[in-house]
Amino acid sequence: MTTYLVTGANRGIGFEFCRQIKESGETVIAVCRSTSEDLNALGIQVQQGIDITQEQSVADLVVSLKNTPIDVLINNAGILKKNTLSQLDFDGIRQQFEVNALGTLRLTQALLPNLGAGAKIAIITSRMGSITDNTSGNSYGYRMSKVALSMAGKSLSIDLQPRQIAVAILHPGLVSTEMTAHNGIPPAEAVKGLLARIHQLNLENSGTFWHANGEVLPW
Repeated sequence: MTTYLVTGANRGIGFEFCRQIKESGETVIAVCRSTSEDLNALGIQVQQGIDITQEQSVADLVVSLKNTPIDVLINNAGILKKNTLSQLDFDGIRQQFEVNALGTLRLTQALLPNLGAGAKIAIITSRMGSITDNTSGNSYGYRMSKVALSMAGKSLSIDLQPRQIAVAILHPGLVSTEMTAHNGIPPAEAVKGLLARIHQLNLENSGTFWHANGEVLPW
């Protein structure tokens, strides 16, 4: 049985990851700041009260897991705050870096002892972090933090290659969640594609920037 750990698990894509993984018969550990009725109803292990921007909170999670082996780490937690050039909110931009990029890297480093040879790391980034694909501007904090996150994922794929840990950098598509004001495809469709990419991941294609539909995206 494969053990997955999913961050940002209480709603949206994170919740759907937990639901589909549970339905497949695998073990899932849901990590979130606060749980939800729907998440609790899945009957899985929920680690709530975890803030990936806080070193002590992440340390508390590590202690709580008690060296539980993790086969697949899905770094899904993230936030979006819209910033136009005329309405820049530097505190909001900084917060997006803290959650989307630094928080993910902090959690991943802390959980490395739980990841053995053959483990996989999935980083849920965004096509909005593609410099080549940026044709509309704006969203400064989100775009910049996702570029940083994707770069972290690429570096992790190189540094963890000797440990036989593969890393996927994944764009889910435009998904209908609270973050997107419910515009886009259903979370179930997005997660089905994301899980397919995770299953496809190996040491040979580690570090690839994929769309959930299998398309390789430009940096």
